[in-house]
Amino acid sequence: MTGAVRRRSRRSRHLTPTARVRRLRRRITLLFALTSAVGLVAMAAWAVRGDDVRWRDQLDRTMSADTNWALGLLETDEDGRLDAGVLLDTAGTACPPLHLLSVPPDAARGARRIAPADLAVEHAPRGPCLTVDGPAVRRAAAAAVNADEERSLDGRTTTGEPVRLFALPFYPPEAEEDARPQGALVTVADTAAQQADHRRLAWRVTGGCALLVCLSALVGHLLSGRAVRPALEALDRQESFLADAAHDLRTPAASLRTLAETALRGDTDSTDVHRRTLRLAEGMGALVDGLLTRARLMSGTAVLTMEPLRLDQLVEAVVEDAPTDGNRVTVEAREVVVVADPDLVRRAVANLVGNALVHGHAPGVPAEVEVTVAVDGASTTVTVEDAGPGLPPEVAGALFDRFRSGSRSTGLGLSIASWVAHAHGGSLTAGPGRRGGARFVLRLPSGDRPSAEG
Repeated sequence: MTGAVRRRSRRSRHLTPTARVRRLRRRITLLFALTSAVGLVAMAAWAVRGDDVRWRDQLDRTMSADTNWALGLLETDEDGRLDAGVLLDTAGTACPPLHLLSVPPDAARGARRIAPADLAVEHAPRGPCLTVDGPAVRRAAAAAVNADEERSLDGRTTTGEPVRLFALPFYPPEAEEDARPQGALVTVADTAAQQADHRRLAWRVTGGCALLVCLSALVGHLLSGRAVRPALEALDRQESFLADAAHDLRTPAASLRTLAETALRGDTDSTDVHRRTLRLAEGMGALVDGLLTRARLMSGTAVLTMEPLRLDQLVEAVVEDAPTDGNRVTVEAREVVVVADPDLVRRAVANLVGNALVHGHAPGVPAEVEVTVAVDGASTTVTVEDAGPGLPPEVAGALFDRFRSGSRSTGLGLSIASWVAHAHGGSLTAGPGRRGGARFVLRLPSGDRPSAEG
């Protein structure tokens, strides 16, 4: 037992977090189905048992009424002997069959229990519609006599059909209070129809329970799926973030290692090494910042600080701070206000401008980037257009996925810009520009227009 537990523990440790959550979902579904099954089976058993008791009690009441009526026709002669003549002439006991059994005087005087063989059959129907074995009738009569009250039991005819036997004890005239019964009247009723109805009910209840258990399992599966979906999404975001971090940091980390080895060997000028190291460190810092921003956006934990924002001024400030390095960026902006998060919008615009400066020109040719801020109906647009080689058709469909950019290099800039746009209820689209390059349009919901003094 201990070895099996250890093996299961080792297998659990080898499962991925996603597999463990999925296994938890299966266990929740199974537990939900088992709980429902136990409740439904208990209710079904109670219903079937109640129906069985109900039809038997109803039949016993009917047989008791018939037997008590027949008992009123039973007489005794002057010597105290049974006289069933009036009963037989009036009742016509062929169907349902009526049996009359008496206790012998010597047995009646004793205190011992009456055995079925001790009873004397005073009357048994001739050719009734239900033929029951004599021992079964004697057992029913003996049970009623010994219990000193009416008794009923199940039995079968000689042909195997199910019947119900009902026995009612009777007493001699003017009997004392503690007198023993003089005999018993036994009647028989066919129960084939009642038992067939009971079986049909049992099958219907069983089928209904099976259907409800299946439905319960399905509902439990759906509910457990909804319950574990946030955990699965969180795990997916975590794995995505780790993959992003490992992918983007691998190259600059390798470059830093190479620079450190070069500096240790003294193969290059230390000033140049420091400059390149500083540039790589700044790039790695920007990468880490971008990764964290994207992770917060994807997880929904980034809180948007919504406030009125002069978008034209923000775009001009971003372009002024951008490292042009001989490239040319022109801005055409009209005064416009949006209600947005300044830091996130600044990052989105900076990513678009930076992407155009890096990828929006041919090798050895300075980039020419045009940035336009305009109002388009109920939204405000920031258009960044370059004169570069344009967007390759093979990456156009996945341009805003992580590790994608216009020149097939990896990056997060466009992915973050798209997430910022959607977080504000806007959009980011890409297409061919007027000069053959790429054209990116960041669309944000418009706010109030500024006053003339603004």
